[in-house]
Amino acid sequence: MEREISEEKIQKYFEITRKALEKLEIAVHEKSLLYSVAKDFLTMAKSYYEDAKYYYEKGDYVTAFAALNYAHGFIDAGVRLGVFKGEDDRLFAFG
Repeated sequence: MEREISEEKIQKYFEITRKALEKLEIAVHEKSLLYSVAKDFLTMAKSYYEDAKYYYEKGDYVTAFAALNYAHGFIDAGVRLGVFKGEDDRLFAFG
């Protein structure tokens, strides 16, 4: 059982989350009630990704890894809810 977060593992998660954010598209129309949900989810995902970079640079891999998982959680929740387009099963969770 792993108890530490390796450089390799955290870099893998940074890459997956970065690629997901780059490919992410809002799937609902601007006039939809879910558009504000999509914008909020996207803001949260980007904010957690930036937090992860901050903690990584400080050498706090545990907090950085947690922030990456929160970021990807918002991304995956948005895809599953249908407010984001996400068609790459290596980057997004499917229902």
